[in-house]
Amino acid sequence: MKFFRSVLITGGAGFIGSNFVHYLLKNYPECKITVLDALTYAGNLENLSSVLDDSRVTFIKGSICDPPLVSKAIKGSEAVFNFAAETHVDRSIEEAGSFIQTDVFGTYTLLRQALESGVERFIQISTDEVYGSASDRAFREDSPLKPGNPYSASKCGGDLMSLAFRNTYQAPVVITRSSNNFGPYQHVEKFIPLFITNTIEGKDLPLYGDGMHQRDWIYVDDNCSAIAMVALKGELGAVYNIGAGESRPNLLVAERILDLLGAPKTRIVFIEDRKGHDRVYAMDAKRIRKLGWKPEWDFDRALEQTVKWYCNNREWWESVKSGAFREYYEKHYSKKLKEGKSRGA
Repeated sequence: MKFFRSVLITGGAGFIGSNFVHYLLKNYPECKITVLDALTYAGNLENLSSVLDDSRVTFIKGSICDPPLVSKAIKGSEAVFNFAAETHVDRSIEEAGSFIQTDVFGTYTLLRQALESGVERFIQISTDEVYGSASDRAFREDSPLKPGNPYSASKCGGDLMSLAFRNTYQAPVVITRSSNNFGPYQHVEKFIPLFITNTIEGKDLPLYGDGMHQRDWIYVDDNCSAIAMVALKGELGAVYNIGAGESRPNLLVAERILDLLGAPKTRIVFIEDRKGHDRVYAMDAKRIRKLGWKPEWDFDRALEQTVKWYCNNREWWESVKSGAFREYYEKHYSKKLKEGKSRGA
């Protein structure tokens, strides 16, 4: 299927955004890509190091909250993919202002500039966390939004702003809400890469609560293919849940990581639970399946691939784990680990 000739990818040096850049270059070689990224702690230009010299890629450093810069970056683009966001729940609990600024005001700025430039599609990249914690049924796209933390509330704000622009100005908006992604280039503050790298370093794994918080996991490459399909075939104004149906408690994921790296389960330490921690995320993804999408990676094979990537790219994550992140980790986990209970205790 023919893709857009030129696109703007905001947050394209982050985890999912950079994977989407690589996905488009591989699968739609005629597409020209402009990446706009502020390169905060979560954005890493190394994620794009292999493609920065590609004539199809233009990189612009800057914030989506800067209207003149966004206007410059969006010029000539047929579609906008908004991956730019503050995303880490723990950080949002400590300081929510930057999340509101980027996830709400930044999305508004992009929408205004997209309208003025006349783009054909505006794809707002969101999350299953906007629905809150599931109980007895999986969330559908029309389920009420019940965010349980400042991060998910800020994503709700961006989603609702996008839908309001569709209703008020007929902006060509489509929203994707994916389940928990994992794979190459994911920041080490996130659950799976943190546990992989801690295991490699011989450190304990800080697991919240009883470890039975359940997530539906999707390999990042599958999410990228779903986003591309929604951009091409999705109905304007619609929301599309993206999930692979690979639901597992965090404890089982942690144990599988230890198994793959040959480490004992006693390395797991149960720590004080996170404030407002959603128990279960579960989504009904039938709508996107009707577009013809299906995941290609099962969880176990994707996790093995991810573990191998972090083993083979130690220099990448060691640089991420140094400096500011090391200070954050010590502040956030050290005391909790000392007070926690080992898996073998």
